Amino acid sequence: MVSRGDIPTGSIREGAVTVDVTDGTSDVDPSPDYLSASFIPLMIKLGIGADDEPPPSLRVTKRGASPLGGGSVDFYCPIVKELKPLELINFGKVKRVRGTAVSCRIPPSSAARVAHSAKGVMHRLLPDVWIHTDVHSSSGRKRKGGGSGGDVGGCGPSPGLSVLLTATTTEGICLSTECSMNHSERNNHSSQQLERRNMELPEDLGKRSAALMLHEIHAGGCVDNNCQSFALLMMCLTPEDVSIIRLGPLSQYTVVSLRLYKEALGVEFKLRVEGEGVGGDDDDDSDEDDRRNVCQKTVVCSCLGIGYRNMARAST
Repeated sequence: MVSRGDIPTGSIREGAVTVDVTDGTSDVDPSPDYLSASFIPLMIKLGIGADDEPPPSLRVTKRGASPLGGGSVDFYCPIVKELKPLELINFGKVKRVRGTAVSCRIPPSSAARVAHSAKGVMHRLLPDVWIHTDVHSSSGRKRKGGGSGGDVGGCGPSPGLSVLLTATTTEGICLSTECSMNHSERNNHSSQQLERRNMELPEDLGKRSAALMLHEIHAGGCVDNNCQSFALLMMCLTPEDVSIIRLGPLSQYTVVSLRLYKEALGVEFKLRVEGEGVGGDDDDDSDEDDRRNVCQKTVVCSCLGIGYRNMARAST
């Protein structure tokens, strides 16, 4: 949650931000892998890291699972004078899916079972699907050959299993979803041990993650559900020009964020619904291909930025 708060303000501070966060993530907060796959590409589209500076990055140095945590991440973000207006309207077609299955202190085969199950579902959509495994043994050390190279420091004391999927379209749109293993927890204070029952099978976790990814693709938005409020916030800070983005169905969190942006920044968004059943009766002469490309109702959000400028960047 600390990293998620640092990301929106990282580019408008007095100097480049380098943060080392040490803790665990809960099952509710987005993981560092998700932030790196979803938030960072959007920041690059906004012009962060374009002035001959290294692009923003979020790197996992040690894994940590709920509830005891113990992980750590390194976040770097350069500063910019001003953001670029955002225009994300065309979704395109999905061309590839990449993912990472992470396991900590559980049998090494669990991550491979998650990856195989998720690929079995995603291969019905397209053939270009590749899911890496990042495996850590019961001692907390990383197994050789069991990862994509992003983790260098083992994992924390809690066992965990999760998977992240990222779909990339022909228009450069990145949609990410993540899932972690469901389990019922009961804390025994006398023995200070955490009993876990009714553990979710790795195959079910893989299918659930693939189903969430297919749901995000079907929604037709240019950012995934968890990234909606962040994208709208950055649009508020752009120069006094029109920024526009296509979103899927708005989440309750996004609706509350729109009200807060209007109250705090004075930015009011124009919302236009497009898709099936919008605009009255269907025209028989309309282009059927365009109608097929719109999976369901999407929301086109546009606003005029407040023209925020980083004065610290201008004086250096």
